[in-house]
Amino acid sequence: MQKRTVLVIEDDAAIRQGIVDALDYAGYTAIEAPDGHKGLALAADAECDLVLLDLVLPGPDGLQILKSIRAGRPTLPVIILTARGELGDRVKGLRLGADDYVVKPFSVKELLARVDAVLRRSPERPQEIVKIPIPGGVADLARREVRLKGGGREELTDREVSLLRYLAGNPGRAISREEILTRVWRLDPRGLDTRTIDMHIVRLREKLRDDPDEPTIILTVRGVGYMFGDVK
Repeated sequence: MQKRTVLVIEDDAAIRQGIVDALDYAGYTAIEAPDGHKGLALAADAECDLVLLDLVLPGPDGLQILKSIRAGRPTLPVIILTARGELGDRVKGLRLGADDYVVKPFSVKELLARVDAVLRRSPERPQEIVKIPIPGGVADLARREVRLKGGGREELTDREVSLLRYLAGNPGRAISREEILTRVWRLDPRGLDTRTIDMHIVRLREKLRDDPDEPTIILTVRGVGYMFGDVK
């Protein structure tokens, strides 16, 4: 069985080394980042199965890194490491999509139990989608672009990538505008105008060359919202 790899982003050298040693003893492979800059780079590109993320870092802080992970690698599990008094940041981290948190000082036993629990749950998360074949070409979410047959190309915004990834990750299911606001926009939909979702769908269909009158990629479900179609 292949070893699982954990990315440890922690600026305190003693704590980081303790975590790496514990992971190694438990049979994991550990990758280290001592600051926010290296952590941000590794979180974007490193082959890993889970991230242990300190919130207070030199350079980009943990919340910035978490936002970046959720935009580019939404299925990658993240456990935030937080000091006892950082309740507000802990709540922000969970709202941004962290899977769990561990409060410092923590025991090795507790940390490994949290890692194991999150990794056991992670297969239930939708598969991370990188490329989506479409009738006119391919939507490459890693490169944030739509490449069309014949050489055409359309750039995708971060929000369009997140929206398309969420729809494609739930094929055949009608997804309400309120759910999109909650799960993709990370906003409380109460009292918000959901027409912004419709405008993003219009622009996304244009880039995908999806006929707005008879769409085959992003379908409209009247009275509900939208559904990702069968685009094999």
